[in-house]
Amino acid sequence: MLRYARRQAAMTQRALADATGVPQSSIARIERGTTDPRVDTLQRLLRATGRELETEPRLGEGVDRSLIYLTLAMTPDERGRSAARAGRTLATLLQQVRPGDRDHRTDRR
Repeated sequence: MLRYARRQAAMTQRALADATGVPQSSIARIERGTTDPRVDTLQRLLRATGRELETEPRLGEGVDRSLIYLTLAMTPDERGRSAARAGRTLATLLQQVRPGDRDHRTDRR
């Protein structure tokens, strides 16, 4: 992460060290993964490259999988019919929201 940010900022390890006061040897160890920096040190290094350290939810956490499971329980034919119904519903909703738009399927207004 740090190496990527530093390279994107077109900085050498020495330039990053000069900008942050963190020794160049420490930056090298962090980039090699041989040492774990404190959060405040990593934030300081990243900020000097124009980046920020942020937290994000883990991928997939907080996702309601119930619809996925219901869809997977359907046969392929049922999934096709369900998708067709959803498509018709979406087309109807779009026509209600934008009544003057063309209907591309039948070339009607």
